[in-house]
Amino acid sequence: MQWRGRRGSSNIEDRRGMGAAGAGGVGVVGMLAILAVGYFFGIDITPLVQGMDQGQPGQSRPLTEEDQQWGEFVSVVLADTEEVWAPVLPQQAGVNYVDPKLVLFSGVVQSACGGASAAMGPFYCPGDQKVYLDTDFFDMMASRMGAGGDFAYAYVIAHEVGHHVQNLTGTLGETNRLRSQVSERQANQISVLTELQADCYAGIWARQAQQRFGTIEAGDLEEAMRAAQAVGDDVIQANAGRTPMPDSFTHGSAAQRQEWLMRGFNSGDMAQCDTFKAAGL
Repeated sequence: MQWRGRRGSSNIEDRRGMGAAGAGGVGVVGMLAILAVGYFFGIDITPLVQGMDQGQPGQSRPLTEEDQQWGEFVSVVLADTEEVWAPVLPQQAGVNYVDPKLVLFSGVVQSACGGASAAMGPFYCPGDQKVYLDTDFFDMMASRMGAGGDFAYAYVIAHEVGHHVQNLTGTLGETNRLRSQVSERQANQISVLTELQADCYAGIWARQAQQRFGTIEAGDLEEAMRAAQAVGDDVIQANAGRTPMPDSFTHGSAAQRQEWLMRGFNSGDMAQCDTFKAAGL
């Protein structure tokens, strides 16, 4: 992916040097390792973290050269999403695009949606219209999930920005409302459709990024497809030694995530990303 030397976004809120909450005797690094194992491999880690003191402030630290490189990369990708969605959203959905903020953090963070840890992975909070990202997640994608590569990481950011697009169009608010009124199985299905649509929107971004900026290099789409596969619910459950159970899926299978990512890339059309209509809802 061609990204170096290009414009970065000013909508970055960098909290990485501010210090993170402590984690009792295991320390912040140990806590993150425990949480990460629980999140990615489907293990209930609640008993491991209960009772640990997470309320003490940590010490601030200077950013490393690697931290600064990650910050530059994220800033460029975010700028690309801004330049793509600013014209696409009003043209295709009749809605003006409002840039989200992207918060870089280390370990734990406080958002309008509540407190969160890096174990959650990147997430979007509609309450403050911010994307939250600990870039250690990218290292984990490469080392634990076999899904490394700059375009794979860019896909992750574009997916979260896809949730912001859903928020602006009203889809996210409606799906959250519906999920609170139905059974757990139905709520999971709605969640899957919401996530797959965000994947499709990430595909639209990838297509536009190629057409506008020529950023895609040989192998980049394969990187994104590997990332989409790695975060499929069936793959995560299987890696945890569990039999994949579709009724419990909340993000979609590997095949579904790849399909909708490529549907967005091949069409470039938000109307082709209506996962709810495709599911008969």
